[in-house]
Formats: sequence, structure tokens, C-alpha cells
Amino acid sequence: MNEQFTHHYLPGDGLQLHAVCAEPEQDNGKPPVVLCHGMPGLWYSWRHQLPALARAGYTAVAIDQRGYGRSDRPLDVESYTSTHTVQDLCCVLDYFEAETGCFVGQDFGAAQVYNLALRRPDKVAAVVGMACPYDFDFSGRGGTGLPGRAGQDAQRAFARSDKKPSECFAAIAEHQFFYAHYYQTVGPAEKEFANEPEKFLKRLFWALSAQGRLLDWSKYPSNVPGYIDVLAEPDCPLPWHWMSEDDLQFYVDEFMSAPSGAEFIGGLNAYRAADANWELTRATAADRITPPSLFIAGAQDPVITMIDPLAFEVLEQASADLRGIHLIEGAGHFVQAEQAQQCNQHLIDFLDTVTE
Repeated sequence: MNEQFTHHYLPGDGLQLHAVCAEPEQDNGKPPVVLCHGMPGLWYSWRHQLPALARAGYTAVAIDQRGYGRSDRPLDVESYTSTHTVQDLCCVLDYFEAETGCFVGQDFGAAQVYNLALRRPDKVAAVVGMACPYDFDFSGRGGTGLPGRAGQDAQRAFARSDKKPSECFAAIAEHQFFYAHYYQTVGPAEKEFANEPEKFLKRLFWALSAQGRLLDWSKYPSNVPGYIDVLAEPDCPLPWHWMSEDDLQFYVDEFMSAPSGAEFIGGLNAYRAADANWELTRATAADRITPPSLFIAGAQDPVITMIDPLAFEVLEQASADLRGIHLIEGAGHFVQAEQAQQCNQHLIDFLDTVTE
């Protein structure tokens, strides 16, 4: 598959980013589509979208986020705040000589593209969130900053809004294992995942899928040795319909290509930056997403199960031009891989209405 793509190393916000590009046969002047993965992800998480977007006439760019894959992997937490991740996307546009782009983000990537749309709407022709609705990431306020009934309802539902994310993680961990709290301490997760990367990634991909049971972690006490211990072995061996043995090995090899301690630093530090990002969102808590937007998720995504039902009302109230919410059956957290064809159709239909 790599033969279809070109690899680029470009300046991000103070570091080097790796990006993979698929181009259409003819340049038609449409803004590029920039694809932003979450945890655990890579540019490879968009392997089904890159060729489909190129065939539809779009220049598609999938980045390895800072801390992942072939991009630089700084160890300090501050490097992973939204100030830097938002600026990374502006740098991608500069590199590809584009004034604006269509931005698609999944998991932490969704928070990233929503933040870009709020802070630099001049750079955003369209924005698509996948898996995590606006403001329901680990650094959000759950819509409590919105005016009107949605904000009032959110304030009642999220009485924790005056607490930092790490304080909320710690409160949950008093009663059960909670991976976001486990990640806050530097060292244990780095060592655990690097020691057994294939087991960790396979179990986590399965747990987050439509067939998995991610939320079983709530049955474990807070003092279990590590995260892998609470992730069940998959019910069936690879290959799965959406992931082959070669796919998994690609993830393992890319994560483990970093120096010791940096193998999984991008995802871990994204959780550790939650408090700083929570402070940074104060400035935009009451703002609306003005570019045309779309939301796509798997109907069996455990994240959708975990978040408050108010999330979609908040998404609608916070979006000035929301063109649709699509929950795709038979998909979990990795909707772009688990149900790639349906995901691609929704995505391209939306982009065509925005760019025509």
C-alpha cells in the first residue's frame, strides 16, 4: 500500500513531523484534507481514507502526531499541550502551501481539530470529529462554558467542572482502576507497554473495538499492577476483519522505533497534559465552532457509552453549521478502520458539499 503514498518530513511547532500524502490525479484547487489520529494511532490509522480521498479528488495528508511514529518524540509534558498541537496543523498547511484545510480528527485528534476550528477558524474550511464529540475529551468542560439551556444543563450534569482533570481521575481511582490516573505517574506505563508492546496494542485495539469490553477495567481495584492486566485477551485471534497480523506488526514496529522511554510517550503525555489543556480551554469555553462540521463515531464505541448523553446536545449547540451526526453500526472506537467504507462515504459526501 505504501507505494501509493509519498512521505514528508516537515517542520512542526518546534519539532519535525512526519506526514504521508495521497494526491489526486489532477489538482482541482480543493483544500487538502488533514487526518489526525489519536491514541493508539499513527498515520497508518488512515490507510483506508488516504486512497479513497485521493480518488475523490482530494489531497489527503495523514500525520504522525508529535510523540508518535516517525515524528519527533519529546519527553516533556508541556510539548503536548494544545498550544503546540494546534500550531502543528498550521505548520502542515504552510508546508503544503495551502491557505485553509479540511481537518479530520479521531480520539485526541478530534480535540485537536476542534481546538483549531475555535482558535484559528481562518485556517479551517471544514472540520470532522470522530469518536470524541466536541468538549468531551479528557481536557474539556463538558459544555459547561456554553450559554443558554445547553450550558445550564451541562453545568448541572458536570458539577466537577471546577476540578482539574487529574483531580477527577484520582477521585475515580479511589474506587477502581482508571487508566487515565495510572498514566499520570511518569515511568510505570512507559515500562509496562515497552516490555510487552504487541500484547498491549492487540488487547487495547480489541478492547476499544465493537467486539471488545474496554469498560471491564471498572471491575478491577485501583492497585492492579498495570493496564495490560485489566485488558482481556481478544475473543478471537488475528486476523480480524479490520486488522491483519501485518497491520498490528506495523504498529508495534513504529511505536518501538523510538529510544527507551519514548515508545508510547505521545499518548501518555496527551493524558498528562490534560490539566494544562483544561486551563487553556477557558478562553474558548463559550465560543462556537463556526466552520462546517460533521461528527462520525462507531455505534458500539465504548467512549460513546462512557460519556454523558448530553454530549450530542452540546455538540449541536456548540456548532454553528453542523451537517450531521453519524453513528455507524458494527464499529467501535476505530470507526475509520472497522467500517471504512461507510465512514469514507459519510466523509466524502460531507467534504463534497463544503468544497463544491
